[in-house]
Amino acid sequence: MSTLNSAEEQKPCYAAHIGLDWADQKHFWTMRTAEGKLSRGELKHTPEAIEVWAVELARTFGGRPIALALEQVRGALVANPTKLAHYRMSVCPSGAKGDPSDADLILDYLVKHPERIRCLEPDTVETRSLQFLVEERRKLVNQHTCQVQILIYWLKQIFPQMLEWFDNLSTPLVGDLLKRWPELPKLQKASAKTLRRFFDQHNCRSEERIQQRLEEIGQAVPATTEGALLKTGDLCIRLSVQLLASLRAGIAEFDRQIEVIYQTHPDRFITASLPGAGPALEPRLLAALGTNRERFESASNMACCFGIAPVTESSGKSRWVHWRWACSKFVRQTLHEWANCSIRTCGWARQHYDRQRLKGKGHHASVRSVAFKWIRILFRCWRDRVPYSEQRYLEALRTHGAAPSIPAAIVDEPTTDLTGAQWESCGGFSKLAKVSS
Repeated sequence: MSTLNSAEEQKPCYAAHIGLDWADQKHFWTMRTAEGKLSRGELKHTPEAIEVWAVELARTFGGRPIALALEQVRGALVANPTKLAHYRMSVCPSGAKGDPSDADLILDYLVKHPERIRCLEPDTVETRSLQFLVEERRKLVNQHTCQVQILIYWLKQIFPQMLEWFDNLSTPLVGDLLKRWPELPKLQKASAKTLRRFFDQHNCRSEERIQQRLEEIGQAVPATTEGALLKTGDLCIRLSVQLLASLRAGIAEFDRQIEVIYQTHPDRFITASLPGAGPALEPRLLAALGTNRERFESASNMACCFGIAPVTESSGKSRWVHWRWACSKFVRQTLHEWANCSIRTCGWARQHYDRQRLKGKGHHASVRSVAFKWIRILFRCWRDRVPYSEQRYLEALRTHGAAPSIPAAIVDEPTTDLTGAQWESCGGFSKLAKVSS
């Protein structure tokens, strides 16, 4: 598929424009040829039907380029469903919606606003593998957290002592103990020798801690003797323990595959140089960046795509600065978590965070401000294919008179980044300052 470009000299001559509304069971399409002929149709959601349709298009137009647009969350041609929804409201204020009409709407957007459509340009196999793996791993982590909360809920009902005896209820130690002794009376029937051997097998080496647990087990009293609650709680606890074990194994397998791909990725040296990233966030940052250097034109463009740049809404005398909603939540979370970790190991990041807190900003708003500053550095390292060097960055700041060694006071004067661009404070963030001509 050819790339759409607003420049006339680079704009290809398409044999046809197609708007495709992708659905679960069947897909609707609307096509307009170069001669202006309009046609519509639908496709079954099967690989065979789509293959036949694609071959027929190639035969009909003799292999000439075809512009096809569809809405899709990941790697979309029509950037995201929100963009199409807003466009729909502009042409149909009633809010009427249907799959065939959406295909017409996508075609209309494709024909009238090609410069606003981002072409689908798949990254390398290694990068796309990382993108899928890190996102799916995060979903498993969320499921793991959910199951831990379910386990805690039922333990509070029938076995609350477990929350006092063990700090982390998601470990194999707790899981194996509950699998073997799911209720307090059963645990109390076990001999001290058996329990000591069990703790030893699970690498519990503190004699003081083992003895304390043994004494508390012997003195504990059941939280309830209600049969229905015990029966249900026992079943739910056993199920949570099994699911947690499976999720731990799944997360470990994801970690192994992510590590294999990450270690051989050609851009690994960039994210490996970032302070505070570590083995968990480095692959996620690399997946967010990708390897296509044409993807982002500037640091500001990257900040908007990653959801770190603030959005300003103003009308008359009112002005509201808020965080960006139309973005990848996973990527924004990745940048936010990394910025938070960098505060612990990077001096200037900590200093900037402290200044934001002195201005009255909350913790997360201050972290997002740190992330926004990191974006400019990350963009230069990524674009120029060089690792991050804090010494080089601080020297560049001193050269431009913006060293972070100033007192932690509330300062709103514009600063200068490595490119010489002027930046000003806006809602706790640094934004490009308007230069008067």
